[in-house]
Amino acid sequence: MDKTHAFRPGEFAMIDRIFAPLATSPGALGLTDDAALVALKPGQEMVVTADTLVEGVHFFRDDPPELIAQKALRVNLSDLAAKGAEPLGYLLTLSLAPWIDEDWLKSFANGLGADQMEFGIALLGGDTTATPGPLTLSITAMGSVGLGMMIRRGGARPGDLVFVSGTIGDAGGGLAVLKGEAADASPSAREVLIGRYRRPTPRLGLGRLLPPLASASLDVSDGLLADLAHIAEVSAVGIVIEVGSIPLTPSLRELWGNSDEAVIRAATAGDDYELAFTAPAILRERVVAAAEAAGVSITEIGRVQAGSGVLLLDRAGNRLPVEKSGFTHF
Repeated sequence: MDKTHAFRPGEFAMIDRIFAPLATSPGALGLTDDAALVALKPGQEMVVTADTLVEGVHFFRDDPPELIAQKALRVNLSDLAAKGAEPLGYLLTLSLAPWIDEDWLKSFANGLGADQMEFGIALLGGDTTATPGPLTLSITAMGSVGLGMMIRRGGARPGDLVFVSGTIGDAGGGLAVLKGEAADASPSAREVLIGRYRRPTPRLGLGRLLPPLASASLDVSDGLLADLAHIAEVSAVGIVIEVGSIPLTPSLRELWGNSDEAVIRAATAGDDYELAFTAPAILRERVVAAAEAAGVSITEIGRVQAGSGVLLLDRAGNRLPVEKSGFTHF
């Protein structure tokens, strides 16, 4: 990591103790230089993505630091999964608030280390600085994919089917619990939902199998409906989603119920980090087989048609109005 912006005495030594052990890739150069080297295999190209998390917006100050670290890394890995990419390495930028101490940083680094082992990725470098404002952390993740094989947002075509991995809305439910909106939910349900908010699961195994199958793909960060609208816009198509097909967990149903309104809330809450993708109908069985091979559940939730935007239908096939399709950053 670049050591030129000291946020407190001993920063260089702190980076050496806490973050250098995470730089296991030879290209990281032991975090002793201003840049890193990333080698690609023949026939591969690089996929690069970045996400920023801000205290009070994407996590709470009293969240466990190891889970804050893992969320920051995993939301980037989720982007790589949506593109069909294999993780290579990542850069970490920390703008550290005054309340951060070395014990917090050690726990934070331990969370990163655990995920590095799980997902086969390593720290390549980054930057540290101080801020009088909220803790802010940004990760830039790099992955590789075969030439021309990255799945874009712009490939959906009329007649394609729409799929989503896992379940939708748990993270939004977890945020509601943390804000005190779930007094009647059971302790087990609250634990499940908070866990999904704090520690998403990037669907890398499924993503690796999608390049020959998916026509368009992204991960669900701002809300299922809002993110599908991005595919619709870039692909110049319309997308029809059936509210009764959107998968919810029992824990979320316990919290919000199973009404159309509850499903809309789940589909607009965001922070799911599931994969939403389209594929030609003729490939349905292959898509199902890929999900089974990856050990990830998928649900067919709609179809692509000529037109524009996302249309949500109720269980009787009537259009459901949606006031706000998802989270907006500004």
